[in-house]
Amino acid sequence: MAYTVLARKYRSQTFDEVVGQEPISKTLKNAIETGRVAHAYLFTGTRGVGKTTLARILAKALNCLEAKEPTTTPCLRCSSCLAINTGEDIDVIEIDGASNNRVDEIRELRENAVYRPARARYKIYIIDEVHMLTTAAFNALLKTLEEPPEHVKFIFATTEPNKVIATIQSRCQRFDFANISPKVIAEQLRTILRKENIRFEEDLILPVARMANGSMRDALSLLDRLISTGIEPLTTQLLEDFLGRPNAEKIHRLIEKISDNDAAGTLTAIEELVCTGLGEIQIVDAVIESLRDLLVLRSTGMDTDLLILPSDQKAKAAALAKRFDAAALIYNITALEKLRWTIKNSDTPRALLDATLLRFALCEHFMNVDELLSRIQGDPVSAFKKKPLMEDRPTVRPSKPAFPRQPDPATTEPETLPLLGRSEKLSGPGNLADRWPDLLEAIRTKLGNGTVALLSGTSLRELKGDILSIEFPTPSRIEMCQSNGRADQIAGVLSEELGRRIRVRFEAAVNLPSEAAEPPARLNTQKRCEILNDPGVRAVLGGLEATVTKIEENP
Repeated sequence: MAYTVLARKYRSQTFDEVVGQEPISKTLKNAIETGRVAHAYLFTGTRGVGKTTLARILAKALNCLEAKEPTTTPCLRCSSCLAINTGEDIDVIEIDGASNNRVDEIRELRENAVYRPARARYKIYIIDEVHMLTTAAFNALLKTLEEPPEHVKFIFATTEPNKVIATIQSRCQRFDFANISPKVIAEQLRTILRKENIRFEEDLILPVARMANGSMRDALSLLDRLISTGIEPLTTQLLEDFLGRPNAEKIHRLIEKISDNDAAGTLTAIEELVCTGLGEIQIVDAVIESLRDLLVLRSTGMDTDLLILPSDQKAKAAALAKRFDAAALIYNITALEKLRWTIKNSDTPRALLDATLLRFALCEHFMNVDELLSRIQGDPVSAFKKKPLMEDRPTVRPSKPAFPRQPDPATTEPETLPLLGRSEKLSGPGNLADRWPDLLEAIRTKLGNGTVALLSGTSLRELKGDILSIEFPTPSRIEMCQSNGRADQIAGVLSEELGRRIRVRFEAAVNLPSEAAEPPARLNTQKRCEILNDPGVRAVLGGLEATVTKIEENP
């Protein structure tokens, strides 16, 4: 007897046996039980998710000869059920839309549809890949599809529903078949292997399920290839030797070299993968998949259920994920996806692969806007401080207890600080000026490097009551600190650090003659409001999601 592949041997025969599409199966069963079976159905979904299988099950349920009426449990023994399983039933006509897509063939179908079935209740047309029909063929089917004879049912299946014209879709009940989850596929593979009495390693199942990409048929085809090797038990090594799956350890080593900024090691790791016979696109796909795992672990932690990995691989991936931040991983994945499409049209795919991965290895950790501002402004503390690759963000210190009750301002002597020059070094216990560097570090921790960059070169002028005056070397920085609520944020951090409520006032240095000629604050503010309220300016700012940091008036 000829060998039957697993995808055919274990094809679902009843509604209850359908795997991964239980909602659709339940809906069709309810339609049969209530006598509300539509005259036309459109089954959509990716390959191998059960569209044709459910179409045949529905046909058997409607035409089972041992039942006096349509049933949800076909007998699977009568001549009609057996013929439908093999695609040989004279009343259930299966048509390949790719090879029968011309208008003449659809006209022939329409002419034959008026004749009653030979032995069954219904004449059922199952048209697979219906999106391949031409527009003329679709139009020839419209009238029959809208008002079909009572004995005719249509079941269309397609992987590209967007190519089915709207007038056809509107005449059908549409069911969208979802991709089958890897967990469901893995469980089905275990069941089949046990029925076939084939020994296997547990670590093999999940990788095969993931390689199927939601298709049960693809998963069974992959399993068939592994069984055909004749090697037992089935191991993960077979995935690399016979299915072309990249070695997980080598992919892990490649990403490690990238995280270590090791250019030579990165190129060596790529060469090791190429020597195993993998193509450039296969390597890119494997790296993308691994980086996605790292992104999930970086964002959700070890306890997530979003990853389907063996426990040992999950632990290794979690340790590697700590070397990256989410922004870097997102950028790398996006860049690799663009690389994948570029490689297809390139005569030098290896060079593109090396250049892209080497760029990842040589670049510094990805800076946010605050860090970039820090470098632009020339922050003496952090602009040139070398940080480890993908350093974790520092832990925010816990906030201090609630502010103590302040005494009556009328009875409080104002605390005054002398005017401090940027080059002057002051010391002394309790001197607020001496604490300014520590306060800046606290601002860096909670507000980022960009805010500290704006405060670089500043000094404390005085503290009167709860108002702290901060002197800036240039007025332009004052405008930037007052934008986007940054002043309130600075005041909040200072309040926490000093244990009392603080408000801040920004003042320009008095020893800058070029800046002293600025117009009065009231006039400057009025002009600024007029400009910011201009409809054109507001439209531009809204479209760019930008803010105004400085306004200058031409002389």
